[in-house]
Amino acid sequence: MKQTLGFIILCAAFLGFGQEEDPKATYVDVSYFTGNIAKHNPDISHLITGHPEGFIIGWNRKTFGFKEWEARYNYPDYGFSFAYQNLKNEFLGENFSAYAHYNFYFFNRNLMFRIGQGLAITTAPYDKENNFRNIAFGTRLMSSTYAMLNYKRENIFDRFGLQAGLSVMHYSNANVKAPNTSVNSVTFNVGLNYQLEDLSEMTYRPFERKERYTEPVRYNLVFRSGVNESDIIDSGQFPFYIFSAYADKRLGSVSALQVGADAFFSNFLKEWIRFRGIAFPEEGVVGDEDYKRVGIFAGHELFINKTSLVTQFGYYVYYPVDFEGRTYQRIGLKRYFGEKWFGALTLKSHAAKAEALEFGLGVRL
Repeated sequence: MKQTLGFIILCAAFLGFGQEEDPKATYVDVSYFTGNIAKHNPDISHLITGHPEGFIIGWNRKTFGFKEWEARYNYPDYGFSFAYQNLKNEFLGENFSAYAHYNFYFFNRNLMFRIGQGLAITTAPYDKENNFRNIAFGTRLMSSTYAMLNYKRENIFDRFGLQAGLSVMHYSNANVKAPNTSVNSVTFNVGLNYQLEDLSEMTYRPFERKERYTEPVRYNLVFRSGVNESDIIDSGQFPFYIFSAYADKRLGSVSALQVGADAFFSNFLKEWIRFRGIAFPEEGVVGDEDYKRVGIFAGHELFINKTSLVTQFGYYVYYPVDFEGRTYQRIGLKRYFGEKWFGALTLKSHAAKAEALEFGLGVRL
């Protein structure tokens, strides 16, 4: 994957780890998990032959409200985690993955929700001669997301605690290269946590609600790019270019609504259109249709410190050829650098079907 280095740098920048000035308060946790591969696509039925299992090791740093966003989000942890998973299928092999994550707490801090984003390496990617049955992983290097919902208790005996619950792990290369049906595992996990420092003297700073945050409508310009391939194996990887313009209105200090438009220049569609026109003329594709698309969208942005979570729902108003339907979604992260500039890492999809992993640079005016 050509954007590997950029992906790693952006992930680290998005979460901003290592820049906090809070007192050192860290812990580690180790969890074993086992469960099932979800059958989200009937084409992967032959890849579901056992109960995947593995472990997750996490390093975490606590927050205590020394910055306003920490108290606002109930003092989350942030950290890094490593996972190993045996998918219990000879064609899928084993996966090794590394993540940056946040832990959010509920119900008197007894319920922990972790969300992690990172990279995974598989030992058995698709190969048209030696492993053609693995239609889930078209590349050795993939993106991965996992979520964990645990009942958690700390310092049960000395500095050791226990945690247990459910976790979901997703692997996909976001159609950087075909095939890419992806794999989702739903598992039960149980583990230990250990506090590395004595925190008996630490207290959480209370949240001080300030006056309502107001801001005028702001205008955003974003350029996104990357490479991807259609579902036709060996049809070739091509660059894409996306130009976006939208307005946003802050509803308060933590969220904003968006409305805007995208112009898509997806070069893989040129090859897809040519192929469909020759191979399946009965479907109505001539072969010389325009590959460009234009969409309008509405979205939401959730602000966490200098990082934000973006979700957008769009509809193609210029749609010369039918490819995966007229609606699309975008979800991902933004990282602000100063008052105006931001980087973006987003996934564009049509429902559960990923089209592209987008790397973006934008300005908010």
